[in-house]
Amino acid sequence: MRLPHVLTTAALCLSVALTASAQSVPEVKLPPSPPGQAAIQVGGTWVKTDNGGQRYDGGKWIVVDYSRPLLRGRKNIFGTGADYGKVVNDGAPVWRAGANATTTLTTQAPLMVAGKRLEPGVYNVFVELKPGAWTLILSTQPRQPKYDPKDKVNLYGTYNYDPKFDVARVVMRVEEQADAVRMEHPVEQFTIAFLTASPKMVMLRMEWEKTVATAPIEFQQ
Repeated sequence: MRLPHVLTTAALCLSVALTASAQSVPEVKLPPSPPGQAAIQVGGTWVKTDNGGQRYDGGKWIVVDYSRPLLRGRKNIFGTGADYGKVVNDGAPVWRAGANATTTLTTQAPLMVAGKRLEPGVYNVFVELKPGAWTLILSTQPRQPKYDPKDKVNLYGTYNYDPKFDVARVVMRVEEQADAVRMEHPVEQFTIAFLTASPKMVMLRMEWEKTVATAPIEFQQ
C-alpha cells in the first residue's frame, strides 16, 4: 500500500534534481571582445619520418594577434556614406582591425607588401576604411604594454596613431556578400584568417557581418 507514496517521492526527487541541473549555468570568463589569433607556417617542406608519418620542416610563422568584437544584434556595422567606418573607428582616423589593444602581425619570414620589403619582426595592423576601398596598413609605432591615458606618444589600439610610422600600405579587395545565406546569417564575430594564394604568397582575409576584405602578402625564404 505504500508503493504509490514511494513512487511519488522518487518522482519528486527526480524533478528537483532535474530543476537544479537546469539552473546550473557554467561560468564563462571572456572579455567582451575575446582574443583571437590567425597563423600560417610558410616556406617549409614535408619530410617523411622513420615511423612512416610526415613532419613539416623549416617552416616560418606569420601570426596575427587581435581581439574579436561581436555584432550582438547590431546591423550595418561599417555604416554608409559619410558615416562609413565611424562606429568601429571610434573617433580614430583608422580602424584597429579588431578591438582593445593594437592588432599585431608577427613574421619570422621577410615579407613583400605592395613592393615594400619588411624584415622579420612585429608590426601593428590597421585598416583605413572607405566604402568599397579598404587599405591595409602595417606600422612600427611603439606600443603601450597596457593602456595609459597619460601616454600621448605610444600606441594602444589606435590611440596616438601616427602615420609617420607606417611602413607599408596595400589596397584590399572588398566584397559585400549579398547572397541570401549571408544576409540572413551574417558573420557574428570579426574574423581574421590566412588563405594560401601561391607557393610564395598568402592572402590576409578579414570578415565581419557581410563584408570580406583580402590583401596579398608575399613572403621570402
